[in-house]
Amino acid sequence: MEILVTNDDGIDSPGLHNLADALREIGNIHVVAPAKQQSAVSHALTIEYPLRTSSYHLNGSRFGTAVYGTPSDCVKLAIANLLDKKPDLVVSGVNFGRNTSINIIYSGTVAAATEGMLVGIPSIAVSVNSHSRRTDTMLSAKYATLLAKEISHNPLFQGSLININVPDLPQEQIKGIKITRPSNAKWKDWYDKRQDPFERDYYWFSGEYIVNEEDLETDDYALLQGYVSVSPIKLKLADNLLIDELKKNNNFL
Repeated sequence: MEILVTNDDGIDSPGLHNLADALREIGNIHVVAPAKQQSAVSHALTIEYPLRTSSYHLNGSRFGTAVYGTPSDCVKLAIANLLDKKPDLVVSGVNFGRNTSINIIYSGTVAAATEGMLVGIPSIAVSVNSHSRRTDTMLSAKYATLLAKEISHNPLFQGSLININVPDLPQEQIKGIKITRPSNAKWKDWYDKRQDPFERDYYWFSGEYIVNEEDLETDDYALLQGYVSVSPIKLKLADNLLIDELKKNNNFL
């Protein structure tokens, strides 16, 4: 099995390194990842200047290709130009910080996996519920590998996107795996206003993430209760209900 591995935290991320190591047990690994941190860039593409690449080495040997672009750039470029053939699977992660609910929209990690899904490749996004790069991501990588094994021989997953979120807990404290849907959690946004030495204002994004459902069938609550959340995701752009209603109203426009 040929596996394309990427992320949004950058090719130097330990989460990516652990994921690639785990996936080597089940297939041939092709790492194509951003040269620099690209968190929360969603599906951004580089169109105003050329994409450049470089070879990235780890512990004295070649690890993969660094792309000076976004996670979506990485997957699209890998499939179109860098790989000899279309991969059998795309796996993105391990991301530091959960990608649940509305965070799915902003996530570069999930966007990279979505790019695989859009061209019919089964894809996985995996995240751990911690923003510290000191967090051990081996357990998250193992869960992604377990799912990848299932995907490799099950036609049910053809062209699917599976979003995995893993608690930041020791394995013995994880209660199990829950199949979930994205929750209705929301961000209450605010920005921390500061001044530089020249008395010019600048802002840091902050805010509060509000989980308002106590339902184990939702990704956020399952994660907070100590379960690994596994959410199949679909990209649907049409508001079919509103389309049908507007068609009934001939005087709308």
